[in-house]
Amino acid sequence: MTYFRHHVFFCCNQRGEGETCCNESGATAAQTYAKDRIGELHLKGAGKVRINKAGCLDRCDNGPVVVVYPEGVWYSYVDNEDIEEIIQEHLVHGRVVERLRI
Repeated sequence: MTYFRHHVFFCCNQRGEGETCCNESGATAAQTYAKDRIGELHLKGAGKVRINKAGCLDRCDNGPVVVVYPEGVWYSYVDNEDIEEIIQEHLVHGRVVERLRI
């Protein structure tokens, strides 16, 4: 068994001016939102969910991106409503959000 039921990585990479990157699309704010929500839902900790920032995940053209392990499911999102849907559907209920999957 893994230490966390789900380990979630938000690409928060910041590239140079004019270059496409997830952080220019609000990735750091989205990661903070997800981390706070997981805490509010009491899903934080061993055997539960871990939300992390990551450097470049090399999917900038699909960005902003987040990947959920151990399933290895990649998502793109637009706003906190999309993040909330990933939390509720995937992390709470174990259902992949097909409309956000890349």
